[in-house]
Amino acid sequence: MGISKITRNYQLTLPKDVRKIVGLREGDEVMLTVENGKITITKSVGDSIRATAGIWKDMKETGEEYQRKIRKGWSRRLKRIYESN
Repeated sequence: MGISKITRNYQLTLPKDVRKIVGLREGDEVMLTVENGKITITKSVGDSIRATAGIWKDMKETGEEYQRKIRKGWSRRLKRIYESN
């Protein structure tokens, strides 16, 4: 496994051994999911829309409510960052 750094454009490079283990190649699509603060990257197989169907079924909030909550959290973080500088 390995460690990767996020670039200023918010990109990262997956280490070669990780790509090899999962079988990722240039042009492959991946799906990113977030649960309990943990990001999971999964190689997409087939139709991404079908793969994500029902992803919100066990969530206590709608996708729109979740998005608002995440954006509000980022707004608070940015405010703290700007206040500390």
